[in-house]
Amino acid sequence: MKKKLIFSAVLVFSMMALWAQEKNMFTVPLIGEEAPSFTAQSTNGNISFPGDYAGKWKILFSHPQDFTPICSSEILELAQMQDDFKKLNVELVVVSVDPLDMHNSWKSALEAVTYKDRAPVAIKFPLVEDVDLSISRAYGMLHLTPGSIRDVRGVFVIDPDNKIRATFFYPLEIGRNLDELERTVTALQTHDSQNVLTPANWKPGEDVFIPYQQDLTRVDPGVYSIAWFMLAKKTN
Repeated sequence: MKKKLIFSAVLVFSMMALWAQEKNMFTVPLIGEEAPSFTAQSTNGNISFPGDYAGKWKILFSHPQDFTPICSSEILELAQMQDDFKKLNVELVVVSVDPLDMHNSWKSALEAVTYKDRAPVAIKFPLVEDVDLSISRAYGMLHLTPGSIRDVRGVFVIDPDNKIRATFFYPLEIGRNLDELERTVTALQTHDSQNVLTPANWKPGEDVFIPYQQDLTRVDPGVYSIAWFMLAKKTN
């Protein structure tokens, strides 16, 4: 009887440990947490993330498969916006579960595409291979369903201190809004540099909110009251 109890206890403990391990494997890193690091091959050579991008904002953009129409449209839009992101001190890194030779073929094909009546554009950012799914797993983009990669559709905004500041997940059927991605980075940088908050649908140049905890006794002619709990000001 005693042996059975010991065996049962060990079995339960082992199952709980396995469940905790699996649960941890499929956990999305949260806002404010350290961005998981990785080393991998890419169309721009071997990269070490985020170490190769010291002092930069990073956007990790993931795809479940190459040569798909929605993912291709997203890469083309990113390529059109890559210089704008550079001006924001942002480095773009794209991860896909396909192998590197497939990435190189996809990149070459995309660089020859005329999309939305725009001339073809060179893709300067790396397309990273994730054949073993280690990156997808580290960033919590794999579900418990065996063999499922359809949810490798996450976007992670990472600051110069390598902290995750924003995450986005889109379903496989819907293309991501890259203007919103750029707006989010700009809003985060505005917050960090000016200690302000950005309201709903905020766009660069529009008025911002002052954190409620901020000292409001100082004179600032740019500050005005919307309500006692909503103080706003012009952006610098």
